[in-house]
Amino acid sequence: MTEPLDMRAARRRYVTACGLFWLAAGLTIAPLILLFTERGLSLAAIAGLFAAHSFTAAGLELPTGGLSDVLGRRTVLAAAGLLNLAALMVVGLGVAPWVLTCGMVLMGAGRALSSGPAEAWYVDLAQAHSGPGADLHTGLARGKTATSAALATGTLLGGALPWLLTTGPQVGRWLTEATSDLVVPLSIPLLLAAAIEIVFVLYVLTALREQPRPAATVRGVLRGIPVTIAGGLRLGARDGLVRRVLLSAGAAGGTLAAVELLSPGRVAALTGASESGAVVFASLACAGFLCSGLGSHLAPLAARLTGGGERAVLAGLGTSACGLLLLGVTAASTAAPATILAVTGYALVYLGRGCAAPSENDLLHRRVTRAGRATALSVQSLALQLAGVLTGLLIGVLPPGPVPWLLAGTMSATGALLWSHRGTSSPATATVTSPHTTTVPPGQSTDAPSPA
Repeated sequence: MTEPLDMRAARRRYVTACGLFWLAAGLTIAPLILLFTERGLSLAAIAGLFAAHSFTAAGLELPTGGLSDVLGRRTVLAAAGLLNLAALMVVGLGVAPWVLTCGMVLMGAGRALSSGPAEAWYVDLAQAHSGPGADLHTGLARGKTATSAALATGTLLGGALPWLLTTGPQVGRWLTEATSDLVVPLSIPLLLAAAIEIVFVLYVLTALREQPRPAATVRGVLRGIPVTIAGGLRLGARDGLVRRVLLSAGAAGGTLAAVELLSPGRVAALTGASESGAVVFASLACAGFLCSGLGSHLAPLAARLTGGGERAVLAGLGTSACGLLLLGVTAASTAAPATILAVTGYALVYLGRGCAAPSENDLLHRRVTRAGRATALSVQSLALQLAGVLTGLLIGVLPPGPVPWLLAGTMSATGALLWSHRGTSSPATATVTSPHTTTVPPGQSTDAPSPA
């Protein structure tokens, strides 16, 4: 039998799991749309593929969160890695539209399964080790920092690999002769991401030990998931602090959707060509991820300087809103001073969001127990995704210029104002239950010591 993990080791393993998972995701950011274009798909068909991904992820968000609370974090996280592995292979090698659609559906299912289990694993262990008042800020901030760094690295690598392959005549000729039309330079980042998913699954199965759970049966799982989901939704409805976290997630979803939809076209207009705009935007996206990582790294310090997690969320979301305001007021100009202000605003959006996220999740985890932790994270993720989809549809019908940016800025400012009045944030004041656990009074925890 193995010794229980100390918190330093738990943080390292959580950070490593975050880095591996999001490095694979980052590798797909730059080449994916271009790969679909090379496969002969129109823009409308590509939009349909991404819609299939988004609706699959949103539809499975709550059921998969309940699955993690019933079956365990490690099992569900490994399943997410396997689904992503299959998706990356299908999308990287597929040609027919229906095959690519299947790949994007698998990717959406993997995204839903991955939403929460790793973070819930870390918080379970931290509270089992140090009680309900355990310091969560440090570990959550490091996990967010690792996520941002992995996304930045993956974005650069995913964009550079196809270019390196096409500019190296010998490599490009060998690739064409060896693989015919299935593997092209743009598919290499996806296949590399698939290899990283294998490493991720093996790491999860070997490193993320967790407390034993009651033996699960098919009937028990099917009964337990709806109960756990209902508990998560009730918690969001009746607990004021959790409700603010969820509404803030919705504001963040609208903010990020606006930035991701509007920035590529704005950069292309600035550079004068879509090709050069894509290169510049890849660099800008990488910088955004790095700013987000810096914000996450600074989150514990922000909480100490501002006097608590709620004030840190207010400061972070306020910073993000200021960034969107700069993007809005400079939207009609391509002059150098306006461009500098716009880049500054872009950096502030991600810096502020990165700073706010660890404090939001720290507050959320102190309101739920181990029985429903992953479900609560799934509800948070669902709020972000649905708000993002609705904002994207609204922005699509708005006139170009400052209006869409100012709409996103208004959403971010509204999210910040939710935290302008300090509330109560005592730990474990509410619970989400499942049939495999018992409800505990406020201030107590069902967590036991780490397994021997």
